[in-house]
Amino acid sequence: MSEPLRIGIAGAGKIVASEHAPRFRAIPGVELVAVANQTPESSRRAAERLGIGRTYGSWSELIEDDEVDAVLVGTWPYLHAPIAIAALYAGKHVLTEARMATDGEAAAAMADAALDNPGLVAMVVPASFSLWADRAIGRILGDGTIGRLLAVRVTWDGGSGTDPGEWWRWQRRYSGNNVMALGILYEAMARWLGHAEWVTAEAQVVTPRKPAPGGILVPTDVPDHLVAVAGFAGDVTATIEMSTVTLRGTGIHASFIGTDGTLEADFGAERLAVRRPGAARARPVAIRDDERDEWRAERDFVAAIRGEKAVELTDFETGKRYMEFVDAVHASNRDGQRIALGG
Repeated sequence: MSEPLRIGIAGAGKIVASEHAPRFRAIPGVELVAVANQTPESSRRAAERLGIGRTYGSWSELIEDDEVDAVLVGTWPYLHAPIAIAALYAGKHVLTEARMATDGEAAAAMADAALDNPGLVAMVVPASFSLWADRAIGRILGDGTIGRLLAVRVTWDGGSGTDPGEWWRWQRRYSGNNVMALGILYEAMARWLGHAEWVTAEAQVVTPRKPAPGGILVPTDVPDHLVAVAGFAGDVTATIEMSTVTLRGTGIHASFIGTDGTLEADFGAERLAVRRPGAARARPVAIRDDERDEWRAERDFVAAIRGEKAVELTDFETGKRYMEFVDAVHASNRDGQRIALGG
């Protein structure tokens, strides 16, 4: 019998507890052996909650443990780069939560560390909201169903922005240049359209203070309303609106406007439909079984470590590309200029 794969956790937040830990435990031969949180006390609480036997006072101690084969990075984004880079150079495989890093420079350093250690798996948890539809969208855009693609329109309801447990997402020092779920959205858009060639953006901080634990309000400098226009190959223009203000309760939608029709995607309802010019109703699109996908980050990570398959979604190089887009949106809003990408 092969040796078990021993995983240590740096940052055991709610997604680690609700998603990653049970999914890893469902994979034969995988063990969760250690955890390091912000403090020794929070590490002990996390270990008790997750049923993990070993704790550390810091993430650096976890990385130094020779009995840890791989590291799951579940911290806030400002620690993703230092932990991932140190883990790779310590000879450990890395799976990091999204967003990959605080900015493109940190993401590039992570990608360089992965290139320096080609025998190790370095992976970001992929954007999952569109996995059920990505292949079908690609098929419809490519087979002429809506003619030549002209434009794309995406709207993303950012929720209320008032969850006290999410306060750190509204501070750049912890969350970085990412705006709401912009990195997640762009990662999916790149699957559908390829990478953007340019972007221009306007963003606002509509609510300058957000709730935090203990009933306090903290200052915010991450926008809660964003409108961006991006250019893709083939003179395709995409408009993006993400907001906690203007789109409440509307969910996540994308419209792909072609010369002969429009493909409409409702990501909450997991429904695709094509609307012809002048038609009163859109006709549902059947998604084949072989086109549907689901959250499988933990299985893919372990399979890549075991040499069973290569990383498909999302390696560090792909993550670096979406962080470059996030940076470009930030720069465009800051400087009032169109920002070129892909140079």
